[in-house]
Amino acid sequence: MPVLGRVASLWRRLLQPLNRSVRTRFVTLALLPLVVGFPVLLLLLAGWGGAAFEELLVFKVRSDLAVAATYFERVQSDVGRSIEALASSEALADTRRQPRASSPDALLRERARSLGLDYLLLLDARQQVVAASLPASHGLRYPQPTVVLAASSGTQRATLDVFTPAQLAALSPLLQARSHIELLATPGARPSKRNVSDNGLLLHAAAKVPGQPLVLVGGVLLNRNIEFIDRIRHLVYPQGSLPIRSRGSATLFLDDTRIATTVTYPRGGRAIGSRVSQEVSEQVLGRGQAWLNRARVIGDWYVSGYQPLLDSRGQRIGMLYVGFLEQPFVLAKWMALAVLFVLFAITMAAATWVSWRFARSVIAPVERLRQTMSAVAAGRLDARVGALPQQDELALLAAHFDALLARLESQNQAMLRWAGELDDKVAERTRELAAANHTLLSAQQQLFKSEKLAAIGQLAAGTAHEINNPVAVIQGNLELMQELLGEAAAPVLPEIRLMREQVQRIQLIVAKLLQYARPSEYAGDLQQVQPQEVFQDSLLLVGYQMNRGNIAVVKQWHSRATLLANRFELQQILINLILNAIQAMPQGGVLTLSAHDASGSDGRPGLRLSVADNGSGIAEADMARLFDPFFTSKHDGTGLGLWVCQGLAERSGGVIEAANQPQGGAVFSVWLPCEPALAAVGLAVL
Repeated sequence: MPVLGRVASLWRRLLQPLNRSVRTRFVTLALLPLVVGFPVLLLLLAGWGGAAFEELLVFKVRSDLAVAATYFERVQSDVGRSIEALASSEALADTRRQPRASSPDALLRERARSLGLDYLLLLDARQQVVAASLPASHGLRYPQPTVVLAASSGTQRATLDVFTPAQLAALSPLLQARSHIELLATPGARPSKRNVSDNGLLLHAAAKVPGQPLVLVGGVLLNRNIEFIDRIRHLVYPQGSLPIRSRGSATLFLDDTRIATTVTYPRGGRAIGSRVSQEVSEQVLGRGQAWLNRARVIGDWYVSGYQPLLDSRGQRIGMLYVGFLEQPFVLAKWMALAVLFVLFAITMAAATWVSWRFARSVIAPVERLRQTMSAVAAGRLDARVGALPQQDELALLAAHFDALLARLESQNQAMLRWAGELDDKVAERTRELAAANHTLLSAQQQLFKSEKLAAIGQLAAGTAHEINNPVAVIQGNLELMQELLGEAAAPVLPEIRLMREQVQRIQLIVAKLLQYARPSEYAGDLQQVQPQEVFQDSLLLVGYQMNRGNIAVVKQWHSRATLLANRFELQQILINLILNAIQAMPQGGVLTLSAHDASGSDGRPGLRLSVADNGSGIAEADMARLFDPFFTSKHDGTGLGLWVCQGLAERSGGVIEAANQPQGGAVFSVWLPCEPALAAVGLAVL
């Protein structure tokens, strides 16, 4: 089921483009059988024809190989019968009865020449030569006794055997020289360390001489036997049996080396000493199977047939090969396919033109309907299909569609008139609602601000009352302690003075809190302030927290300008920001304090005071709520510090901002004008 589901889903996706357009479906139905059917038929025909063509080539080379093998077997049989006839002939018997009248050696030389044999030997019961066509062979023991033993037992046999260089030299130095072949480098051949092939492939046969313990043996060396291999080629591939530019070839292999061949190199000369590919060698010599396939032969592709050659013991010792050049047949095949393709293309083009003409008679009216609908959808309500040339269902549909469009246009004009009147009424009512909504929003904002300030005022008043009482006690006790100690208080006078200043600072903070909550009831003073001095005083007051937190301070004073500001308010802002930075670096870190000249967003001259840390930075979710009252990301915070700082900065006409640094940590910046515009709270400048 999952497979069927995937197939169905794929089919639906393929049909999606067709489902979007009737025109596409009509064109597809008209042309799909032609556009798809003809190419599929052509591909099937090309594939089937190519496969049949290749099978035909394989069948031909199989037949050629059978002809060559039959001829080879016939030559073997002829050699065997010729030797058997000579062994039983009266001529040989006469030479034995009357040796002086006719020498056996002369007879054997003459018959060897007439039969095309390289040697004829007459052996005694000990397989030693008693007469020979070759000189200096008397007394030699025949190297390959298998055929001799078979003949001694009364069985005539012709077979192939491999003779070593020493065995060939014993028969004749000329035979040894013919068998010596230099191996040539052949791409794709089986790896071998040999450089020379010295063995000889001999076709030999033996027959018993009737009435005597003698055996007549004769053979022909196939190494470099050009006449023999040319006869095979002319027999298998006579003149006119192959197409023009094709050529047939035949080869005898000893192991995987060509020892007699009609294959030539492009530069000339027969390819004797070249080797067969490793793939062919493994199949034919390794597994004993015939090779009927294409194969590369000295740089060209041949349709080739190889079959193994067996010796007298049934072992595979070489191969018989026939084949013909593949390229002319491939060219003929592609030429036939090209002609077929051209005929198919002409037929398909004619059929496509006829089908398209019929399809257009349906597509054209549908296209006019689609264009009219698109024009109406774009706002052209006066668009019409018009009269169609044919009188069929599509023409009737077009007439009804034009009538509907005319009725729709008249109704649309009426609706436009009504819509215009309705838009005017809605616009008038919207203006009234907007004015009322603006008044309501202003009232709500003023009410919210009043309630907020009232709540803060109540909280500030209560806080001031609760703080001022213990502060007054501390201040009175400090004065009493200094009075009672007298001169003994001299060592701690700086500390007592610092305590008095901090008590005054507490009183000032309480006053400023009440001033922020009820600005109309308070007024502060402004003075020329050096930002570096305020930073230094702030560091002195937070020295204990810095020493506990292992904080290093980096100062960057790049401005000599002064500020017209309330010194204590500015110090309160900086202390709050420094303490927040210290708390952001619980494991220690670097606190960077800087003062830079900077213009405001409106171009006014001013100073930017920055407090930066290298802590973990500010979370993105908290960035928008940093200056909201009572919002804090610390477990023990009140959430009022940054809110108060923002109020103090805005009171001086400045701006406070926060951001994360690219290298890590956060930076808080306070921009203050050098000559601030006083808030409408009645601040007096001293």
